[in-house]
Amino acid sequence: MAVVIVCVKCLGKKRYTKYQLDAIKEDLEKNKKHPKLLVQIPMFNEKEVYKLSIGAACGLSWPSDRLIVQVLDDSTNEALRTMVELECRKWIEKGVNVKYETRNNRNGYKAGALREGLKKHYVNDCEFVVIFDADFQPAEDYLWRTVPYLLENPELALVQARWKFVNADECLMTRLQEMSLHYHFSVEQEVGSSTCSFFGFNGCRQSLFHFTEFCI
Repeated sequence: MAVVIVCVKCLGKKRYTKYQLDAIKEDLEKNKKHPKLLVQIPMFNEKEVYKLSIGAACGLSWPSDRLIVQVLDDSTNEALRTMVELECRKWIEKGVNVKYETRNNRNGYKAGALREGLKKHYVNDCEFVVIFDADFQPAEDYLWRTVPYLLENPELALVQARWKFVNADECLMTRLQEMSLHYHFSVEQEVGSSTCSFFGFNGCRQSLFHFTEFCI
């Protein structure tokens, strides 16, 4: 891995630099052909972070008529469910297309909630599925930095984003965790991508899928 990463850093050539992301963005804005996206946020008793995650997802830069934010709440605390629903209604009043969904069971846990969410009739015309876990806060331009990869290369099934800690300097433990993740993304993932090798999938924390691929 050391040899590969040195070559990548010295030569400055990465597999994903061939994508013309700026040109794709300009074309989308010019022709108004934005693909419709479904953003899924699975939750389970996320009292400390639900407002942050819903707010971040609803604040993503994308045409409002081409974006659906689906909050999948499996919380067992009824008071918390009410709070999450009220937060969703607040964003609906601001013009964001938010769908608040609950279940009577937790079959499959969060993965089961994601699967059930895809069965809703209003997602049938969505081309891509974006997934954020409840403790993630995507940057406003997240979609503009990820969707073009899938538009440029139809053979890509998913785009996986990098993790960062918002409280990395809070204590030694979080600092060590950030250092570990930094090595994972900067070295392990980079080497796997550069050599066309398998590399670890980080779950559905921050991922973007082709809708048909995700359904499979």
